[in-house]
Amino acid sequence: MKVHMQILIALGLGIKRNWHIFFGIIAGILVGIFLYSHPNVLVSNLLTFIGQVFIRLIQMVVIPLVVSAIIIGITSIGDNKQLGKFGTKMILYYGILTTIAVTIGGALALFIKPGMGAVQYISTNIATEVQSSVATAMQQQQGNILNMFLDFIPNNPIEAFAHGNMVPIILFVVLFALALSKVGDVNRPIVSFFESVFAATMKITDWIMLFAAPGIFALTASAIASFGIDIFAPIAKYLGVLVLGFSIQMFMIYPIFLKCFSKVSFPILFSAIAEAVMVAFGTASSAATLPLTIACCEKRGISHKISSFVLPLGATLNFDGTALLQTVAVLFLAQAYQVPLDIFLVVQIALLAIIASSTCAGIPGGGLITIALILNGMGLSPEQLVAGFAFLFTIERITDMLRTMLNVTSDAVVAAAIADNENEINYDLLNNPQAYEEIA
Repeated sequence: MKVHMQILIALGLGIKRNWHIFFGIIAGILVGIFLYSHPNVLVSNLLTFIGQVFIRLIQMVVIPLVVSAIIIGITSIGDNKQLGKFGTKMILYYGILTTIAVTIGGALALFIKPGMGAVQYISTNIATEVQSSVATAMQQQQGNILNMFLDFIPNNPIEAFAHGNMVPIILFVVLFALALSKVGDVNRPIVSFFESVFAATMKITDWIMLFAAPGIFALTASAIASFGIDIFAPIAKYLGVLVLGFSIQMFMIYPIFLKCFSKVSFPILFSAIAEAVMVAFGTASSAATLPLTIACCEKRGISHKISSFVLPLGATLNFDGTALLQTVAVLFLAQAYQVPLDIFLVVQIALLAIIASSTCAGIPGGGLITIALILNGMGLSPEQLVAGFAFLFTIERITDMLRTMLNVTSDAVVAAAIADNENEINYDLLNNPQAYEEIA
């Protein structure tokens, strides 16, 4: 059977098992279209409130889940050589997938040229709405990549926790967990504490998922109501390039990658993480989806040792969907403004896209804001930058939904490959969707 047919069958199984979430997405699209043509402030505000409640409930458990998962994962490995092997493979696999994603995005944008003639659609009237946020991002990141990496090191871990700065939090927790693994049995009280935190956080996640269908319905309806279907007409070429790039990465690269580096079947894996993929689409946040991604992987065959180590780090540092989006967006603006593109500038854009994508916080809109880092060296004027960003922000939600699906799937693909390499995967469970434990 062709791999694309297997994937469609797996998607069908996932939809059948999670019909309530899928129904929420479809109903949200229909209601959003109706609200766009028949605006109702009260209903729109109510949908926005429900959607934000759902996102906040999931975000509420992200930090305790990440901290406890990493500490348990690293200390449970014990063997420093094994830990180094896991880390090396994770970085290698994430690097391969992100590099391929950037290459796909760049090649498609250069071949199809979605930005040619698009400057007429970049309205300066809505520039003021995003001017302050763009100016802030550019001021923080302008021309100083070294400072960006310096910010990864927390001078005050408590402050990083208070502000939810995930990269500094991850760095501190990894170092703390490595230290715990070195001190012997004296670490047991602390490790036991975090094992309890992890178990309780996962239980809270199960409770939150009871609210998944209405939450995703509200988020989808709000997104569609904000821009409507008409916005797709003038920007169809740009969206088409993104959708094509995302599809190639999802349905060609991931299956090939798993075939090359593991024995895991991508259609089966996709079926196992169907809930997480749909929630990723609804929330547009890989960080908010992390609890569900871990739950799907652990309850369907991938060991806790691998899931608790790879997935939290992946949700913070691995964003191949974001890198692809950023590459296409920057080349789109360069073409729209007729910026000369030579091979050196294209390579520079690709490298900066990889760096910028790793700085995203895994939240809605994070990938678009960090595009400022790439655009600084391209010679665009501040006025052009603001107008271009205003245009991109009008469709930011739908592109965020799509690239987040890719990010979450990528995390699970890497976790499955490493689990297979290390004999940390239960194939009897993974290959038997009928036996999957419900996540809610």
